[in-house]
Amino acid sequence: MTGKSLLNFINSPEGEKLFVPLYGKDGIEDAQGRYAGLVEGMLKFADKPAQGSGGFSRDTPIRDFPETAGDLRLFTAPGRTELGGNHTDHNQGKVLAASIQLDQAAVAAPRKDGIVVFRSAGYPDVVVDLRERPGFRPFEPVPEEKGTTEALIRGIAAEFVRRGTAVRGFTANAASAVLPGSGLSSSAAVEVLIGKIFDNLYGEGKRSALELAQIGQKAENVFFGKPSGLMDQAACASGGAVAIDFQDLDAPRIVNIAFDPVAAGYALCITDTRGSHADLTDDYAGIPREMKAVAQFFGKTVLRELDWGTVLSRAAEIRNILGDRALLRSRHFFWENQRVDAMLDALERTNSAVDPREKQGALSSFLVLVNESGNSSWELLQNIFAPHKPREQGIALALALTRDFLGKNGACRVHGGGFAGSIQAYIPLQAVSAYRSKMEAVFGPGVVTELRIRSAGAAELYL
Repeated sequence: MTGKSLLNFINSPEGEKLFVPLYGKDGIEDAQGRYAGLVEGMLKFADKPAQGSGGFSRDTPIRDFPETAGDLRLFTAPGRTELGGNHTDHNQGKVLAASIQLDQAAVAAPRKDGIVVFRSAGYPDVVVDLRERPGFRPFEPVPEEKGTTEALIRGIAAEFVRRGTAVRGFTANAASAVLPGSGLSSSAAVEVLIGKIFDNLYGEGKRSALELAQIGQKAENVFFGKPSGLMDQAACASGGAVAIDFQDLDAPRIVNIAFDPVAAGYALCITDTRGSHADLTDDYAGIPREMKAVAQFFGKTVLRELDWGTVLSRAAEIRNILGDRALLRSRHFFWENQRVDAMLDALERTNSAVDPREKQGALSSFLVLVNESGNSSWELLQNIFAPHKPREQGIALALALTRDFLGKNGACRVHGGGFAGSIQAYIPLQAVSAYRSKMEAVFGPGVVTELRIRSAGAAELYL
């Protein structure tokens, strides 16, 4: 579709209907402005040279899309929120997660020259050359790109080629609404967005949500150089609330479940404590490392291959060799896995109950489990603050304040990796304003964000 036609559609009643399922009725105006801005930016900079690396000299200008300016298409990939299963996926455990209204959005156009130009608001242009030429293999890792968006794009393209899809280049103008540093998986959203663009432009859109997630994970592991699990990509790609069992990494079991906290009378809120993530790499890495060390004590690879009874039977030896924390973190893993099953059951009972009292009872059971998950992360997993930074305990403070505020009406838990960042809370709708004021008084303005679970995962917005 041409830029002019696309702009007319975005601002039409038909365009409004397209945005409601993604952003809600109160988000239509912002969505229209956001997507219109992306289209206008694409047209405005169509002839502006992009300065690229990825096989180019940085002095070589790359024209954005010389032959395809009339074929513009809209894409979206949501961030995700973790509802249950804190730090379980890396030991092939179970998680409960959901895609949210905060997303990565892009307008994209195919190219014929094998070059990817990815422009994102607030960041330098990313230019990646996917063309074969003497001495350069475009679908193999480039050491200089490690840890960059270039590496992700190249890795995703390489995985599509490995799976039989011949990809070419594209130009994309993107913008993110996913809050950075809040555990909402902005990087995974970028990965599945890029995967969806490649798939729909060159693969007839045939890849499943799970395949898109696996492609993104492979790019992150091999090309980007980060040994991440699959939870973030799977939740971003799938859409809605999902329970994921990672026992079989090649074919994780994904169960979709209807869940709308607002309809149940609660706002799902994220509070960013604005703590620093600097110097926390070893704290994050220590959790899977210690869990897997316990598994290796028994000759296994991950804790999913064991049970708590077996681990407990040799607790004294584990304490002496690996320490108490490794044992406590292992206990968290086993109980948290069981909790995900119980949370899924509670939500299914909430959806199936006809009697209002049964429905409320099932929801209350779910909220109790949310609190239990939070307690386990605090007491056993110990990812609420970093021991080497005892003055910085923003997550602990936010949880304590939220518990005081809620009493028995609601729930809260750490959100994401922990140590710094954000907490998650279910706040009664009538109390959101008061909660926001309470948290802003301590952590600063704008720290509370209301999330909405959206049903669509990574998608092209068909007109």
